[in-house]
Amino acid sequence: MASTACFIIVSRNDNPIYEAEVGSAVKKEEAAHQHQFILHAALDIVQDIAWNTNAMFLKAVDRFNDLVVSVYVTAGHTRFMLLHDSRNDDGIKSFFQEVHELYIKILFNPLYLPGSRIMSSQFDTKVRALARKYL
Repeated sequence: MASTACFIIVSRNDNPIYEAEVGSAVKKEEAAHQHQFILHAALDIVQDIAWNTNAMFLKAVDRFNDLVVSVYVTAGHTRFMLLHDSRNDDGIKSFFQEVHELYIKILFNPLYLPGSRIMSSQFDTKVRALARKYL
């Protein structure tokens, strides 16, 4: 697993609906804020790239020091963003694809309001398991 990894799902309205620190590095509050800032800063780049390509997996769209922002955009323009320090594109793509399947299952839930925070502990557990498996 990557020593640093922060995963976030951003709705089409630019609202964060799910966040998880999935790396094995020691968690510091200021590092978590820095990770959020880096991912937020990459949103404009993601928007520009997403409208110019048909690909869902955009690979590395931004860099900050030794950290890389990889992005996956769904058909509904929900962005899955991963801040990491690894170079495993195949694993990251597989992680995004399986999280996308989990996200679709959340959308099928009639009690879930699209664009609202994902509070499901099962979803969180499965995302963290996928991160351990692929990242």
